[in-house]
Amino acid sequence: MSESRPRSVNQGVRFLEIDVDSSGQRLDNYLTRVLKGVPRTRLYRALRKGEVRVNKGRVRPDYRLVAGDMVRIPPLHQPEPGARPTIPRYWSEMLTRRLVYEDGDLLVLNKPSGLAVHGGSGLNFGLIECLRQMRPEDRYLELVHRLDRDTSGLILIARRPAILRELHRQLREKHVDKRYLALVAGSWPKNQRMVEAPLQKNVLQSGERMVRVNQEGKRAVTEFSIVERLQGATLIEARPITGRTHQIRVHAQHAGFPLCGDEKYTDERTAGFAQRLGIKRLFLHARSLSFSLPAVGRLELEAGLDNDLEMVLDKLRK
Repeated sequence: MSESRPRSVNQGVRFLEIDVDSSGQRLDNYLTRVLKGVPRTRLYRALRKGEVRVNKGRVRPDYRLVAGDMVRIPPLHQPEPGARPTIPRYWSEMLTRRLVYEDGDLLVLNKPSGLAVHGGSGLNFGLIECLRQMRPEDRYLELVHRLDRDTSGLILIARRPAILRELHRQLREKHVDKRYLALVAGSWPKNQRMVEAPLQKNVLQSGERMVRVNQEGKRAVTEFSIVERLQGATLIEARPITGRTHQIRVHAQHAGFPLCGDEKYTDERTAGFAQRLGIKRLFLHARSLSFSLPAVGRLELEAGLDNDLEMVLDKLRK
């Protein structure tokens, strides 16, 4: 596999030419891959300030690279080559048990709650760093999409650049079907089947990232349906039509029903209900994924709820 190659170095500045394997990838994802160990907050700051440029011009983080593009990389501190974070055996053993699907092109895991998908923002490691340490024979492992740290469920990891590009195409063209299970306090209205509300990211003074409904934000659409009515709560299915940060959580809150266990987007009623039930994590689980692989055809994968979430439902049923 070829890699973007250095063309010149000038006082710590590098210029990388994009090859075919990296063509079609988002610039921010590309930078995360080639600048391993640099915090994502630093990468986004470099993009905002114009330190990173493509073909001598400023570009947005979601710019999709084209073969032949020349990317200017400023001097950024990286760990020594080969220096890897120590991954606790606990996570390695858990991820081994939670492998749902594997072939030469793709890994699919049932990500546990509490594990971020990648390191950064004060975290030494995440899911992708764990996998790279567990599978040193895999020369290419890249996240296809993301899940919030506290969300459990199915996540795709590409083992070849061509598969990453193909699955990104399917995501852009809405050919990937994602379904989530979530629990809300109260009775979700039967006629509340869709929330369409634009979302905008905000960063607080503390550095915490929040997402709000704002008419100046990006278009966001989520479909909701009722799975089961329970004592004082509703188990719902959420299908995100768009893929915005924290979309399901903020849209549920916007509809008047924050997700149980969500400390960031909640209200007094839901927080009290979750506390009485003993919910200690976000009740949001990526239950199913449907997509296509060139060599396999259409795949439909499912991952059941974790035991701690099933126990919550058992309490409510009794």
